[in-house]
Amino acid sequence: MTGELPLRTLSSKLVVVARASAAADYGAVLDALAEGGIRSVEVTLTTPGTFDAFASLRAAFGDTLDLGIGTVTTLGQLERAIEVGADYVVTPITSSALVERAVDAGIPIIPGGLTPTELFASWSAGASAVKVFPAGQVGPGYLKDLRGPFPDIAVVPSGGVDADSAAAWLAAGAVAVSVGGPLLGDAFRGGDLGALRDRAERFVAVCAGSERPEGQSA
Repeated sequence: MTGELPLRTLSSKLVVVARASAAADYGAVLDALAEGGIRSVEVTLTTPGTFDAFASLRAAFGDTLDLGIGTVTTLGQLERAIEVGADYVVTPITSSALVERAVDAGIPIIPGGLTPTELFASWSAGASAVKVFPAGQVGPGYLKDLRGPFPDIAVVPSGGVDADSAAAWLAAGAVAVSVGGPLLGDAFRGGDLGALRDRAERFVAVCAGSERPEGQSA
């Protein structure tokens, strides 16, 4: 096994997926996220320059954030993520080769999948958690169904997770939620970073269980 996810990620139960047009855009957004209480950010390889920028991101945010590298789909990308010091890696696919290499390297990995066969294949191979993707297509009740045959499986839903569904997934037993657009909004397109901090604070509160999603009463 690769072991558990990093402590800040597990404690906060929230991973923010930062998908920018260019790596130069990461800094200001990650700064606002950190100020809003976010403690785990996945920067993605669909953003040009992510590997080259990673050392400077670690220097700037490593004391505050767990920094993962996402959209890893090849062994070459995984090796580079290990080399630059990612705290964890995320892949949208089910790949035994990626999981086995991550296990060998001792780096936490969260592979994606949707079907029970895909998710269990990664979990049984040693993944630290499995990413139900796209989570919006199944909903939190799916985790209850998975827990029938796989009672110990660690699930991180991703794709279409907003504050309402984040609370529901966590109540269903997810170890964390992976959130992108519903939190980031237009932040990477010149949006108000103060508003981003406010959204981050709300998601942090929801995931900590200290705030109920809109529309829910006690």
